[in-house]
Amino acid sequence: MYQDLNLFIGGDWRAASDKATRPVTDPATEEVLGTIAAATPDDIDAALAAAQQGFDAWRRTGTWDRAAKIRKAADLIRERQADIAYLMSLETGKPLAEALGETGAAADQFEWYAEETKRIYGQIIEARTGDSRMAVIYQPVGVVAAFSAWNFPALLPARKIAAALGAGCAVIIKPAGETPASCAALVQACHDAGIPPGTVNMVTGNSARISAQLIRSPIVRKVSVTGSVPVGKQILSLAAEGVKKVSMELGGHGPVLVFGDFDPIAAAEACAPTKFRNCGQVCISPTRFYVHEDSYDAFSARFAEIAKSLRIGHGLDDGVQVGPMANRRGLETIQRMVQDAVDRGAELLAGGRPPVGFNKGHFFEPTVLGRVPDDAMVMTEEPFGPIAPITTFTSYDEVIARANALPFGLAGYVFSSDLSVATRAYEDLEVGMVGVNEMLLATAEAPFGGVKESGMGREGGALGIQDYLDPKYVKIKLAG
Repeated sequence: MYQDLNLFIGGDWRAASDKATRPVTDPATEEVLGTIAAATPDDIDAALAAAQQGFDAWRRTGTWDRAAKIRKAADLIRERQADIAYLMSLETGKPLAEALGETGAAADQFEWYAEETKRIYGQIIEARTGDSRMAVIYQPVGVVAAFSAWNFPALLPARKIAAALGAGCAVIIKPAGETPASCAALVQACHDAGIPPGTVNMVTGNSARISAQLIRSPIVRKVSVTGSVPVGKQILSLAAEGVKKVSMELGGHGPVLVFGDFDPIAAAEACAPTKFRNCGQVCISPTRFYVHEDSYDAFSARFAEIAKSLRIGHGLDDGVQVGPMANRRGLETIQRMVQDAVDRGAELLAGGRPPVGFNKGHFFEPTVLGRVPDDAMVMTEEPFGPIAPITTFTSYDEVIARANALPFGLAGYVFSSDLSVATRAYEDLEVGMVGVNEMLLATAEAPFGGVKESGMGREGGALGIQDYLDPKYVKIKLAG
């Protein structure tokens, strides 16, 4: 079912102009699934020209017509949900149930922005004199270059494509080379929904070369990226050359604060399944567990018990809860983190190695580390994998200071039955999103993004469309 993928430019799928391709592999078997086209500079120029033409047509399409086509794309994604999820599970290794949920969430983004398309409101400003009128209108920023990560290969592109379309922009999407088929399915749905040729384009290949050419082009006026902090900094530097509008959602290192007034067993049962979702490869994954000293024993024991019970395997197999990591470099990083923590005195409570019997694939056991020191690698660098470091705290001020000590600020979590403590904590955490007694944050109707080195701008919710619009102030002097 997995097919070789071409570039989508100007409403047509086409091979790279020099016919070059790159392999896509199954992380569970390490076998080649298919290939993607590797775009040449000429192909990128063609995508830019198509996007400019698409923008010129799409921005003049009536608002309700635009909304209807975006909503049609959502309907088509839902109709094709099973097929898209199957492809996603193949290319990411994630359990099929998670892939189905993500595909549904991608459709939600298109539905949400179909509705927001009709709600791009301007503003009337009361003028100082009776012969003047003042207003602010919002117009689409232009052609968008969008770059997506591999861990959520449908949802992440959907946030960018749907918001851009809702604002009236055209978009060139560059999905991750490891997971292109999910994004390709979204692009096909947009085309089948009647969105004009050139409005949505997809290119694949050498990420560094493609991003440099797209961002340096005067045609591109907005850049959106989901990726690591180092990649975000490189793209921000490129965008600065042309003073391009940028939004980015980068890495995180989500602190979880479990206060002594909350049931530690209930907290562990909420945290553990979320931690190991998508094999821990989630930007808002809970990744640093600060548990009150009085609750540590109960919390860590239950957390480890859950970790040991999770079934590991290929995402398409029945009952699998944890699939492989996406690539070998991530697997090797997690192995180094575990060894570093243990060397510094952490307790290995669960996992800590590749599972027995898996001779192929990038598998690693769900791992729980106890009493991890703050200077351990896993506590200072984003652990993008199935590893949960737990440590203790004794006072409110202490734990807030430790939680805010890193340059990351994407998501944080608070568990407390005391309204005063919970309120103070979600206000004091230096992050863009907080879950209070709740782990599942992402939803189409809420803004998604971070602060500090975790990025700028927001995706999703009513705020998400703003990054694709430019405000224009108008002042009119009445004649006569």
